[in-house]
Amino acid sequence: MVRHSSRIELSQSALKTNFKFIRSKIGEKPIISSVVKANAFGHGIDPFVSMAEDCGINHFAVASSYEAWEVMQARKRPESKVMIMGILYESDLEWVIENGVEFFVYDFRRLEQARNVAKKLGKKAVIHLEVETGGNRTGLSEKELTPSLRFLKNNSDFLEFEGFCTHFAGIESLANQFRVQRQLKQFNELYSRVKKFGYEPNLRHTACSAAALAFPETVMDLVRVGTAQFGLWPSPDIYNLHLMESKKVKDAPLKRILTWKTDIMHLKDIKKDEFVGYGTSYQAPRDMRIAVIPIGYSNGYPRSLSNKGQVLVRGKKAPVVGLINMNVFMVDVSHIMDVELTDDVILIGREKHNSISIKSFSEFTNAINNELVSRLPSAVPRKRVR
Repeated sequence: MVRHSSRIELSQSALKTNFKFIRSKIGEKPIISSVVKANAFGHGIDPFVSMAEDCGINHFAVASSYEAWEVMQARKRPESKVMIMGILYESDLEWVIENGVEFFVYDFRRLEQARNVAKKLGKKAVIHLEVETGGNRTGLSEKELTPSLRFLKNNSDFLEFEGFCTHFAGIESLANQFRVQRQLKQFNELYSRVKKFGYEPNLRHTACSAAALAFPETVMDLVRVGTAQFGLWPSPDIYNLHLMESKKVKDAPLKRILTWKTDIMHLKDIKKDEFVGYGTSYQAPRDMRIAVIPIGYSNGYPRSLSNKGQVLVRGKKAPVVGLINMNVFMVDVSHIMDVELTDDVILIGREKHNSISIKSFSEFTNAINNELVSRLPSAVPRKRVR
């Protein structure tokens, strides 16, 4: 089989550690819904779903019906459930309901559509009512709540009221807490109306990774965990809150599960004052040895790391020199002895005593953790490792 220019390894032991830590934060009762939208945040739906199942996870959340189909193909356990939080085209409703896929409803018209399809199939649609609490993205308005509850109750033969939920707008930032607290208050008030109406859901859920790790009042019957399961802190604020709670100066309970590797494509000796790569952004200050790396911005390596980024070669940091191109960039390996074409190049990961973290990319690019990894091309092969 022909080779790709890079490869990704996913650590099963790190994933197990992460779920154990998450469980220590939320307790044993809540369901963990593993959020695997955006190709499992770039980690790959196909390998990741079965890895999560092997850690005891049997609920997955996605952003579209296409991603739901991908999870259905990847799962090894038929009892694993799938929940669509985002776009669901009316033309996909029949497939979704036929296969027992759960889905958010954030406008009344969707309830009518779901009832009609479920009645045609003779199978219940599994509904999560998402309510608007101040995020102003998706969610049923306050005036739509009672008609929706009445419709669900009157059509209970065809509609399963599985969940009642909302989404916080930036809970990972302490600067947003005044807004988040208003949202939580609004959610609880709306749920009081649900109870008063007398037709309650099976589950309530509001918490994402940041909420689950730092704000116990948001943890209800289910938590939607994305960022944290991959070993990434949602933000410095959430990490610092954990340190304060644990009374520690530093701690690393979450383990990055992803390692991204490539190879040296070419080695070249250049003279002092010669330019490296396109343009004149880098001029050699001395005689140098340059390694050409077969990765560029088309492969998910940010162009903004030109003359800023670093990789690991033989466990030592090698700085990026010159502009990052579409499919190659160069690094300085003058200080690394006996470099060979067969050497691994670590783009993200650890080797010997050094590491290149996903966080380090954001220091130069202003990209958040999730943005970087979710842009890793799906064509890059992913492999589970111990």
